[in-house]
Amino acid sequence: MTPTARPHQPRDERVVLLAAGLAELAVSTVGSVAGKMRGLLRRSDGADLARDAERDLMARGRLLLDRFATASPAHLEVLAQHVLVRRPGSGDDV
Repeated sequence: MTPTARPHQPRDERVVLLAAGLAELAVSTVGSVAGKMRGLLRRSDGADLARDAERDLMARGRLLLDRFATASPAHLEVLAQHVLVRRPGSGDDV
């Protein structure tokens, strides 16, 4: 089996990958537990509760990955955009 980590992989990238792996493990575990709970509960709303819990956890995982996956814009680019907006007469002629 080949290792998935590259030898010179940045530490931040490793942390994100570990967090994503843990989140995926938690979601899959919750999915299997939710399936077992559906059988145990046998309530009229038990399946809906389990489905809602699974959706909620998946949404949380997506938010976590989105928070770490998107790179912030370049600082100088943001400053340049602010300067262009504040210039008098800076309309569509940029």
